Amino acid sequence: MSEPRWLNETQMRAWTGFLETSGLIQRHVERQLRQDAGLTMVQYEILHWAYECAPERRCITELADLMITSRSGLSYQVAQLEKAGLLRREPDPDDERRAMVVITEDGRRLLDRTAPGHVEAVRDGLIDLLTDEQVAQLADIMDEVRTRLRPRVLHAASRRKAR
Repeated sequence: MSEPRWLNETQMRAWTGFLETSGLIQRHVERQLRQDAGLTMVQYEILHWAYECAPERRCITELADLMITSRSGLSYQVAQLEKAGLLRREPDPDDERRAMVVITEDGRRLLDRTAPGHVEAVRDGLIDLLTDEQVAQLADIMDEVRTRLRPRVLHAASRRKAR
């Protein structure tokens, strides 16, 4: 077995800084969402993607892949949003085994009402703390990491399902 490639001081600072900062930003934004709409970040993201897909519908499996989450966890959150009247599930006309997620008018209104505060929380917790150049660098870094990591994560998840 080969020796692990330990992180050097700068790499460790980048890693731990990423972990702490992403947690802080998530808590900052989630506090706003809970206060303004009674939603978690996951629920807001589900509503966002359902809104973005309209008038088309997105099946739960596609949504789970997009959000990098399990179908069971997503189904639970969709059920909570359904109970609140913000989403509904409809059968896929092309495949009765698949459920499609559709945002309701109440869901649209909630997003419209919550979006300004959400954007302000994102600005306050990240964007406005950086220069325009730093934001562009961060966007480039996140694009690169996402492009390389998403296929690996989705491939690993599909291998686990196949077992």
